[in-house]
Amino acid sequence: MHQFGLNTIKRILCVGAHSDDIEIGCGGTLLKLTAEHPGLDVMWVVCSAGGERTKEARASARDFLRRSGSSQVVVWDFRTSFFPYEGERIKESFESLKPFRPDIVFVHHRDDRHQDHRVLSDLAWNTFRSHAILEYEIPKYDGDMGTPNVFVPISHALCRRKSKLLMRHFASQRNKHWFSEELFLATARLRGMECNSPTHYAEAFYGRKLLL
Repeated sequence: MHQFGLNTIKRILCVGAHSDDIEIGCGGTLLKLTAEHPGLDVMWVVCSAGGERTKEARASARDFLRRSGSSQVVVWDFRTSFFPYEGERIKESFESLKPFRPDIVFVHHRDDRHQDHRVLSDLAWNTFRSHAILEYEIPKYDGDMGTPNVFVPISHALCRRKSKLLMRHFASQRNKHWFSEELFLATARLRGMECNSPTHYAEAFYGRKLLL
């Protein structure tokens, strides 16, 4: 199991099933870490994107990682909603991420009701057995918001920046009833309340095995 502290993190791996997942799940934390710890090396992996959504993913990643020391943005084209049936190909792609040797991995919550998200969570644990893994949450229609146990306080300014970047870069998602600044801020406010955040806002994660 990988031992880490936020002040010792140098390499971060972020994995998302779809082009806006990383931003929604841990975008505020990434904005905070890259601002407070210049020089971080970030690998940003989107597993399912194509056409306009690929352009959105790359443009968004550039903005979220603007203050990182270096970054790699990887976009794959696995078929959305079919990850359980493409598991072998996705696992082979995951193996190519090992040489990056991240200090911490951000990935979907294991009990997320979206089948694509669950596949990536399982593969992250299978591939990175000696690494710190934090599982992020994605609010959605399925109503699968759970009880996270790791919280990162985020300033109101960073929460607003996260929300505005999401709205700016993902025009293809704006017609969805849940994709709104109001929802992103409300989720952060709820998690901030739960952890008594000094900023009133926070992002929440599931840390199943952490050695601090």
